[in-house]
Amino acid sequence: MSLSEKLSDDLKKAMKTRDKDTLSVVRMIKAAVKNKEIEKGAALLDEEIYAVLNSMVRQRKDSIEQFSKAGRDDLVKQETKELSIVQSYLPPQLSEDEVKRIINNVIAEVGASTPKDIGKVMKSIMPKVKGQIDSKLLSELVKKALTYDS
Repeated sequence: MSLSEKLSDDLKKAMKTRDKDTLSVVRMIKAAVKNKEIEKGAALLDEEIYAVLNSMVRQRKDSIEQFSKAGRDDLVKQETKELSIVQSYLPPQLSEDEVKRIINNVIAEVGASTPKDIGKVMKSIMPKVKGQIDSKLLSELVKKALTYDS
Protein backbone atom coordinates (compact mmCIF):
# COMPACT_ATOMS: atom_id res chain seq x y z
CA MET A 1 0.00 0.00 0.00
CA SER A 2 1.42 3.37 -0.99
CA LEU A 3 1.64 6.21 1.48
CA SER A 4 -0.98 8.15 -0.43
CA GLU A 5 -3.43 5.22 -0.13
CA LYS A 6 -2.64 4.89 3.59
CA LEU A 7 -3.45 8.59 4.08
CA SER A 8 -6.78 8.15 2.28
CA ASP A 9 -7.64 5.09 4.37
CA ASP A 10 -6.70 6.86 7.59
CA LEU A 11 -8.82 9.85 6.56
CA LYS A 12 -11.84 7.57 6.15
CA LYS A 13 -11.17 5.84 9.49
CA ALA A 14 -10.84 9.18 11.28
CA MET A 15 -14.15 10.32 9.79
CA LYS A 16 -15.90 7.13 10.89
CA THR A 17 -14.48 7.23 14.42
CA ARG A 18 -14.95 11.00 14.68
CA ASP A 19 -11.28 11.47 15.66
CA LYS A 20 -11.10 15.24 15.11
CA ASP A 21 -7.36 15.59 15.73
CA THR A 22 -6.32 12.86 13.32
CA LEU A 23 -8.90 13.97 10.77
CA SER A 24 -7.60 17.53 10.85
CA VAL A 25 -3.95 16.54 10.52
CA VAL A 26 -4.53 13.98 7.76
CA ARG A 27 -6.52 16.56 5.82
CA MET A 28 -3.65 19.00 6.29
CA ILE A 29 -1.14 16.41 5.04
CA LYS A 30 -3.30 15.52 2.04
CA ALA A 31 -3.68 19.21 1.17
CA ALA A 32 0.09 19.75 1.35
CA VAL A 33 0.67 16.67 -0.82
CA LYS A 34 -1.97 17.83 -3.32
CA ASN A 35 -0.35 21.28 -3.54
CA LYS A 36 3.01 19.65 -4.23
CA GLU A 37 1.41 17.42 -6.89
CA ILE A 38 -0.11 20.47 -8.58
CA GLU A 39 3.26 22.21 -8.44
CA LYS A 40 5.00 19.14 -9.92
CA GLY A 41 2.24 18.34 -12.39
CA ALA A 42 2.20 14.65 -11.47
CA ALA A 43 1.46 12.31 -8.59
CA LEU A 44 4.12 12.18 -5.88
CA LEU A 45 6.17 9.12 -5.07
CA ASP A 46 6.41 7.99 -1.45
CA GLU A 47 9.90 9.56 -1.17
CA GLU A 48 8.49 12.92 -2.26
CA ILE A 49 5.64 12.60 0.24
CA TYR A 50 8.27 11.92 2.94
CA ALA A 51 9.90 15.24 2.00
CA VAL A 52 6.54 17.01 2.46
CA LEU A 53 6.08 15.27 5.83
CA ASN A 54 9.61 16.21 6.95
CA SER A 55 8.84 19.81 6.07
CA MET A 56 5.68 19.64 8.16
CA VAL A 57 7.65 18.13 11.07
CA ARG A 58 10.14 21.02 10.89
CA GLN A 59 7.28 23.54 10.87
CA ARG A 60 5.66 21.91 13.92
CA LYS A 61 8.96 21.84 15.84
CA ASP A 62 9.57 25.53 15.04
CA SER A 63 6.02 26.37 16.14
CA ILE A 64 6.42 24.44 19.39
CA GLU A 65 9.63 26.33 20.11
CA GLN A 66 8.02 29.70 19.39
CA PHE A 67 4.87 28.94 21.38
CA SER A 68 6.98 27.73 24.33
CA LYS A 69 8.89 31.01 24.35
CA ALA A 70 5.60 32.90 24.29
CA GLY A 71 4.18 30.82 27.15
CA ARG A 72 1.30 29.46 25.04
CA ASP A 73 1.04 25.97 26.53
CA ASP A 74 -2.33 25.36 24.88
CA LEU A 75 -0.80 25.84 21.43
CA VAL A 76 2.29 23.83 22.38
CA LYS A 77 0.01 20.94 23.34
CA GLN A 78 -1.90 21.17 20.03
CA GLU A 79 1.26 21.36 17.90
CA THR A 80 2.80 18.43 19.81
CA LYS A 81 -0.29 16.33 19.08
CA GLU A 82 -0.09 17.27 15.39
CA LEU A 83 3.65 16.52 15.34
CA SER A 84 3.15 12.99 16.66
CA ILE A 85 0.46 12.28 14.05
CA VAL A 86 2.63 13.60 11.19
CA GLN A 87 5.63 11.61 12.45
CA SER A 88 3.56 8.43 12.49
CA TYR A 89 3.60 8.49 8.67
CA LEU A 90 7.37 8.73 8.45
CA PRO A 91 9.59 5.65 8.45
CA PRO A 92 11.45 4.97 11.71
CA GLN A 93 14.09 7.65 12.20
CA LEU A 94 17.75 6.65 12.20
CA SER A 95 19.78 7.14 15.35
CA GLU A 96 22.64 9.63 15.25
CA ASP A 97 25.17 6.75 15.50
CA GLU A 98 23.62 4.99 12.50
CA VAL A 99 23.67 8.21 10.50
CA LYS A 100 27.32 8.89 11.39
CA ARG A 101 28.24 5.36 10.28
CA ILE A 102 26.43 5.85 6.96
CA ILE A 103 28.09 9.26 6.50
CA ASN A 104 31.56 7.80 7.12
CA ASN A 105 30.90 4.99 4.62
CA VAL A 106 29.69 7.43 1.96
CA ILE A 107 32.64 9.79 2.57
CA ALA A 108 34.99 6.84 1.99
CA GLU A 109 32.96 5.73 -1.05
CA VAL A 110 33.07 9.09 -2.85
CA GLY A 111 36.56 10.01 -1.65
CA ALA A 112 35.42 13.24 0.03
CA SER A 113 37.96 14.99 2.22
CA THR A 114 37.09 18.68 2.56
CA PRO A 115 33.97 20.67 3.37
CA LYS A 116 33.82 21.53 -0.35
CA ASP A 117 32.73 17.92 -0.97
CA ILE A 118 29.48 18.26 1.01
CA GLY A 119 27.42 18.32 -2.19
CA LYS A 120 28.98 15.10 -3.45
CA VAL A 121 28.36 13.34 -0.14
CA MET A 122 24.79 14.63 0.21
CA LYS A 123 23.93 13.58 -3.35
CA SER A 124 25.16 10.06 -2.64
CA ILE A 125 23.68 9.74 0.87
CA MET A 126 20.15 11.13 0.33
CA PRO A 127 18.73 8.07 -1.47
CA LYS A 128 19.99 5.85 1.36
CA VAL A 129 18.32 7.80 4.19
CA LYS A 130 15.31 9.33 2.45
CA GLY A 131 12.63 10.14 5.02
CA GLN A 132 14.60 8.64 7.89
CA ILE A 133 16.39 11.81 8.95
CA ASP A 134 15.80 15.51 8.60
CA SER A 135 17.90 16.77 5.67
CA LYS A 136 18.97 19.85 7.60
CA LEU A 137 20.36 17.72 10.43
CA LEU A 138 21.99 15.38 7.90
CA SER A 139 23.70 18.31 6.21
CA GLU A 140 25.05 19.53 9.56
CA LEU A 141 26.40 16.06 10.41
CA VAL A 142 28.06 15.71 6.99
CA LYS A 143 29.64 19.15 7.35
CA LYS A 144 30.90 18.27 10.83
CA ALA A 145 32.34 14.96 9.61
CA LEU A 146 34.15 16.60 6.70
CA THR A 147 35.43 19.45 8.86
CA TYR A 148 36.94 17.09 11.44
CA ASP A 149 38.44 14.80 8.80
CA SER A 150 40.39 17.57 7.10
